[in-house]
Amino acid sequence: MLQRLNPELERVTKQLSEIDKVVAQQALDDPRAVKLMTIPGVSSVVASSVLASIGDIARFQSPDKLSSYFGLPPRVRQSREHPARHGRISKQGNRDARKMLVEAAWSAKTAPGPLRAFFNRMQKKHGPGVAAVATARKLAVMIWHVLTTGKDYAYARPAFTAMKLRKVALKAGAPRAYGKAGPGRDYWIKELRERELAMSHASSRRMSGWWKEKPKKWP
Repeated sequence: MLQRLNPELERVTKQLSEIDKVVAQQALDDPRAVKLMTIPGVSSVVASSVLASIGDIARFQSPDKLSSYFGLPPRVRQSREHPARHGRISKQGNRDARKMLVEAAWSAKTAPGPLRAFFNRMQKKHGPGVAAVATARKLAVMIWHVLTTGKDYAYARPAFTAMKLRKVALKAGAPRAYGKAGPGRDYWIKELRERELAMSHASSRRMSGWWKEKPKKWP
């Protein structure tokens, strides 16, 4: 039985490899996807899937509209006498894109920076599952701003982003240039990598300070 299934496995594996190559090349050819990949956790597959789901970002007037389209905001229940209660997410939007954003949130947890700090803060209070969904909602907001302004992610790490794009290029079939330093080389230089990490930690601490600040009371 295994011998009969091996050719089928090889055929499907080859097809998946060809699909990955096409998706990687399409992401590199799309300036919007390249900008989205400056966000930690957003791979070429996530960027392409989200862009295919969104279409024209002008359809969404605010980050909240985009987040609702993905079905990420929590349900709100409220009666006349009692305060509002927030429950599970609505899951009424684009399911495939929502799953991609949640996967991207788990990946962003491993990259130093504000997203990782936010994930860890939410995980301590509500657990990993809620933290992943909340971070996915943050990603939706960031994606809206990146696509609307046409600018890179504000806390992007240049060397890390260059290394990520180089991996995507290799997946798309780019030749390996041995002995030739490309833009992704900086990530493997210890001093530059540590400098970027220090900047990421500083931005994380700054944003954590904002989160911990209590709102001012009105007189």
